[in-house]
Amino acid sequence: MNVGLTGGIATGKSTVSNMLVQRGARLIDADVIAREVVLPGHPVLQKVAQHFGQDILLEDGSLNRSKLGEIIFSDPSARKELEGLLHPQIRSLMKERMAQYEMEEPERLVVVDIPLLFESNLQELFSSVVLVYVPESIQLERLMKRNQLSLEEAMKRIKAQMPIESKKKLADYVIDNSKSMKHTDDEVKQFWEDIFMK
Repeated sequence: MNVGLTGGIATGKSTVSNMLVQRGARLIDADVIAREVVLPGHPVLQKVAQHFGQDILLEDGSLNRSKLGEIIFSDPSARKELEGLLHPQIRSLMKERMAQYEMEEPERLVVVDIPLLFESNLQELFSSVVLVYVPESIQLERLMKRNQLSLEEAMKRIKAQMPIESKKKLADYVIDNSKSMKHTDDEVKQFWEDIFMK
C-alpha cells in the first residue's frame, strides 16, 4: 500500500516520516532522490548546468545549492524550468522504487515523501495522501530559524509553494505538527490504526 506524504516547507515532514518508519513503514523520500540526480557526473546535473550556466557548479563539480537557490527563488519561470529538468527523472526513480517495494513486501506500508505532491498533481499514484500541517505563521518562524533566513527570504520560499491551507482541503489525512511531539506522535498513531483498519 502506497501513501503520499506531503506538507509545506518546514512543516515537519521528516519528523512524521520517521515516526511512520519506526512503526514499520518503508520510506521513499523525493528530496533524497532529488539530491541523487544532481550528484557530480549525473546527466541531470549536466543539463541543469547547461541551462543555468556553469557558475552553479562548485570547483569539485558538485551543485552550488545556494547559488541555484538565489536564481530560482527570485524568478518563478526559472523555478519552473528547473522543475522541468529534474521532475521527470525524480518521478521515474520514485515509481521504480514504489514498484520494487510493493513486489518485495506487498503488505507493508510504503510512505512516499513528496514536498510538491499537490503542485505536481501526483495524488492519483497513491491510495491516500497525508498532509503534515502547521499554520503558515509557525512555518515561517521554523523556516527562518532552521535556514537562518530573513523574513523576506522565508516568505519568498513559502509563497513558492501552494498555500498550506489549500493543501489541507485536498488531503485525505491531516497530521497536525504544530503542538508537542507527543501530540504529533498520537496523530501518527491514529493515522496508522485508521489505515490498517480499512
